[in-house]
Amino acid sequence: MSEETVDREAMEYDVVIVGAGPAGLSAAIRLKQLGGDDISVVVLEKGSEVGAHILSGAVLDPCGLDALIPDWKDKGAPIKTKVKTDKFLLLGQAGSVRLPNFIMPPLMNNHGNYIVSMANVCRWMAEQAEALGVEVFPGMSCSDLVFGENQKVIGVVAGEFGYAKDGSKGPNYEAGMELHGKYVFLSEGARGSLSQMARGTFGLEDETDVPKFGLGMKEIWDVKPENHNEGEVVHSAGWPLGWKQGGGSFMYHAENNQVFVGYIVDLNYKNPNLFPYMEFQRWKHHPDISKVLEGGKRVSYGARVVTKGGLQSIPKTVFPGGALLGCSAGLVNLPRIKGNHNAMLSGKAAAEAAYAAIKAGRSGDELTTYDEELRSGPVGKDLAAVRNVAPLNARFGPLLGGMMLGGIDMWCKSLFKFNPFRTLKHGKDDAQSTAKASDYKVIDYPKPDGVLSFDRLTNVSFTATNHSEDQPSHLKLIDPAVPIKINLPEWNEPAQRYCPAGVYEVLTDEDGSNPKFNVNAQNCIHCKTCDIKDPSKNIIWTVPEGGGGPNYPNM
Repeated sequence: MSEETVDREAMEYDVVIVGAGPAGLSAAIRLKQLGGDDISVVVLEKGSEVGAHILSGAVLDPCGLDALIPDWKDKGAPIKTKVKTDKFLLLGQAGSVRLPNFIMPPLMNNHGNYIVSMANVCRWMAEQAEALGVEVFPGMSCSDLVFGENQKVIGVVAGEFGYAKDGSKGPNYEAGMELHGKYVFLSEGARGSLSQMARGTFGLEDETDVPKFGLGMKEIWDVKPENHNEGEVVHSAGWPLGWKQGGGSFMYHAENNQVFVGYIVDLNYKNPNLFPYMEFQRWKHHPDISKVLEGGKRVSYGARVVTKGGLQSIPKTVFPGGALLGCSAGLVNLPRIKGNHNAMLSGKAAAEAAYAAIKAGRSGDELTTYDEELRSGPVGKDLAAVRNVAPLNARFGPLLGGMMLGGIDMWCKSLFKFNPFRTLKHGKDDAQSTAKASDYKVIDYPKPDGVLSFDRLTNVSFTATNHSEDQPSHLKLIDPAVPIKINLPEWNEPAQRYCPAGVYEVLTDEDGSNPKFNVNAQNCIHCKTCDIKDPSKNIIWTVPEGGGGPNYPNM
């Protein structure tokens, strides 16, 4: 909540939606399907265009889209590559073992799913929304919530820009506008700034388990036709992370001889010397992966945190005047590595609750029917079946915990309709999970070869990231002294490694003395890892001016 009062023009809508991802666009489409011209809807997107900040694997379960737009095929949705082959590999350094598909719980089956670019799916969804009369405004960062009587949310501040580097209002400062709505939907993805504000203001996490996250990194490769098998889906665990640290990989053979490769590192890792980005780069040298990429060309890179807390970490999703949708609520099914279908279903459910309320003459209250539907409907059922995989994984490692014990838990839910482990707690959040550097050895990572593996700054150049040099850093240090005085001696300043874009570095004199903490905010690709993993919880990610950040073409 901003302390300064600024006079702004206001525009009135029935529903204001922040974020043009699958959740926000689904909500917008459903509202217009129900209300037509009688309901006004606006979608505000901080990226330079719809899809510019969308990053996902992605194998799409079409159930969400089937419920929202049953004739999506006839409408030309960019969803064409059916999954034909589904593999799960256990990797050692030089070889692999394939798990037979029949031992995997039925919910892990990818039959009927599609390999997609979610950025392109969202662009198509935005077209469907606009055809129904939704106003979609890209390049519009939403920097604050607007509160009315009794602390209810009545809108957002959007389009504010022109602050100088020192935080003062520059000569081209524009105050932006207030967009007011009877209800405000926050669908910003994982760890969105307004969603965090709502969680804190309304105590939405007071009665739930801690949120948990993984860092997902992805590259798109053009590969040789003889190395390509369109429709093949490969997931793996094991090397190089090993069997104590949670995480794993994916390799999806999309259309046009393209392969999507990615690596997810659970952010509950203890060793502060772990370098998630370099684990990803090292993984590509495994024989099972390198044989596909050999002779190919990397054409895109990106990174984004993934919610992995599951059912027990979903906060209260409604507050006076608004709701959390999609990954803002944390709806990813961790073992399936899927959340887009649940994001769409959440948007649909929120729209139906808001439409019913508006039709009844209500506004600014809590849409309790949405929260109830989210937990008892298809989203809740999807997450209930896998709710113990993440905590088992954290306690016993990915092999014994996540696969063996988690597999038993999922099989029992599928066959006997109950989870033998009931609902396990996560315990510490990801920042608190970080152990002291003195307890671990420094990890010696091989230098990238520039053929299969690349340094961070080279890869960041493939994100088309841009932030104005004149604006203040959107990465706020609560105490600028903490990185050197506390984080460096205690944890070897892990921000140098956990950031997949090289934003944070410790600079010293030639003899290694006089360390200084440097923040290269212009490199930021909006992954939000720093806001989650910093062991001192000293970094707050805030939204930069609209249009800043990555410009992903088809991630």
